[in-house]
Amino acid sequence: MSGPLQGITVLDLSRVLAGPWAGQQLADLGARVIKVEHPTRGDDTRGWGPPWLDGDQGAERQAAYYLCANRGKQSLAVDISSEGGQALVKELAKGADILLENFKVGGLAKYGLDYPRLRALNPRLIGCSITGFGQDGPYAHRAGYDFMIQAMGGLMSLTGEPDGMPMKTGVAITDVMTGLYATVGVLAALHERERTGKGRHIDVALLDVQVATLANQALNALTSGSSPQRHGNAHPNIVPYQAFACADGHLVLTVGNDAQFARLATLLGHPEWAEDPAYATNAARVGNREVLVAMIQSRLLGRERDAWLDELEMRGIPAGPINTLTEVFDDPQVRHRGLQRTLDQGAQAVPQVASPLRFDGEALTSGVAPPRLGQDSDAILAEMGLSTDDIARLRKEGVIR
Repeated sequence: MSGPLQGITVLDLSRVLAGPWAGQQLADLGARVIKVEHPTRGDDTRGWGPPWLDGDQGAERQAAYYLCANRGKQSLAVDISSEGGQALVKELAKGADILLENFKVGGLAKYGLDYPRLRALNPRLIGCSITGFGQDGPYAHRAGYDFMIQAMGGLMSLTGEPDGMPMKTGVAITDVMTGLYATVGVLAALHERERTGKGRHIDVALLDVQVATLANQALNALTSGSSPQRHGNAHPNIVPYQAFACADGHLVLTVGNDAQFARLATLLGHPEWAEDPAYATNAARVGNREVLVAMIQSRLLGRERDAWLDELEMRGIPAGPINTLTEVFDDPQVRHRGLQRTLDQGAQAVPQVASPLRFDGEALTSGVAPPRLGQDSDAILAEMGLSTDDIARLRKEGVIR
């Protein structure tokens, strides 16, 4: 199945996670993504291990971190600080549809590769700049990293136990969300270009994304005038909606309406709870959270986790186990949906997680493994019209790898 972005070319000058994540989504959707990397260092995440996928037959070892966000791309290893490297990128930009970059504000301008200058060469080029704080404002000059942005953007203040230290999430979720927002912006600009024939510049900032994705918690603050507090594994607006201990482990209950609560009360041997004005509605349950949660917890401790999960499933009460990642990939539903994939990289098998997007029942996940550093340099340059001698000269000069 060909992807909906077949025929679109992306020039990806981004590194680490947010930009490469966007590039990987576009590659999964069928775009050709040319990843431009430094000839010796490559993407920073190539060295962010362990764990590593050890190289076969003396090949470079690859960090799992790098492998998570670079499927479906070609790697062109070129030194953009050199005049020769800049000339190559400009030539590529003439035929590209999208430029992805996450340099600090003004970082590409010193190489003559900033969006205004590249757009002058190709008015149809869509540019997407991903930074920590955006293209303007008092923090625009600062570098931004996911952990720091989770702190500054309020997410850490909401995460963790009430009497414990504020916590970050276990995944760099701000980077991932920024990559997704960048993808949305690029797709909208592509659609608009069909009408106008002109490209756009998209400014995506990690801090903006973090604040925008505070969702209900942002409105809790703006509506009440008070900062929400940490609730650990509980929910600020819904009860019971949290983790509970059982006789041999933990489960999560996510009771989202009064009918589900009534079925839960019956299962726990207290159908009268659903009729009690103190617990009959969600608002009442939130107001009487401590008493109700303690009563539910007392009942759940009396049986094993899986026995409770079976009973909850039979009654249509949303609940689930707290799985480790090993258990996640062994889960029957995850296996059925084919979320674990393996891609061939020569003689080596590279594990991947499939795209969650399905078109006509088929997951659009690129079958091309993340590239080794510079593995496509010769092919890309030959396609641009460079001779074998030209490529050899550039390699000797250190412009490419």
